[in-house]
Amino acid sequence: MDDAITFSGWESVSDNTLSADEDPKSGRTYTMYHGTHLRIAKTIVTNGFQQSKDGMLGAGVYVSRNIDKAKCYPLNTDKKEKVVFKLKVRVGRVKKIDCDNHPMQKTWHQNGYDCAWVPPNSSISAIRTGREEDCVWDPKRITVVDVACCMDDAKRKDLRKMIHRQNGTDDMCSRCHQNKPAGRHDIQPCWDCGENICPFQRKHACHP
Repeated sequence: MDDAITFSGWESVSDNTLSADEDPKSGRTYTMYHGTHLRIAKTIVTNGFQQSKDGMLGAGVYVSRNIDKAKCYPLNTDKKEKVVFKLKVRVGRVKKIDCDNHPMQKTWHQNGYDCAWVPPNSSISAIRTGREEDCVWDPKRITVVDVACCMDDAKRKDLRKMIHRQNGTDDMCSRCHQNKPAGRHDIQPCWDCGENICPFQRKHACHP
């Protein structure tokens, strides 16, 4: 062929990732994030999340599909003391709460729902950023799968080891940060740039 196609790198697209304004579908599992203080991160990994006693949506665990929103928490905390967990959330039955004084704003669980969802740019005055938010009633619906953000490299590595050990294996790929229950991932040099890559990485781009 005269017109050869050159391909260097990839980015995977997962069906468990929602766009900012996409309604979550009941019964699905989605990727979300939770920001917390570094000093309690190990407790969360080991013992799971605890319900907040109250909040804008009442009791539950507050998470977001928007990582930038998760990075804001805890409020009034130095970013060096923060960690953002990447989660898998089984949302169950979902109720949309999109305005102040919604009749189910804090009683959605009592009405048979497992998760409350505030869409982006809703008319709820408490959310000034316009970013969406979710509240999950049962912490057991949430699984920590990775550390999405942590400025302390050593603590990030320790947390990742704990997460993978907690999820059933302490054998973790250094490139894709996923469990390797079937053995080591086949890490090889990229065919173009030479960087070591794993076929299970979500993204790889060759650098000139």
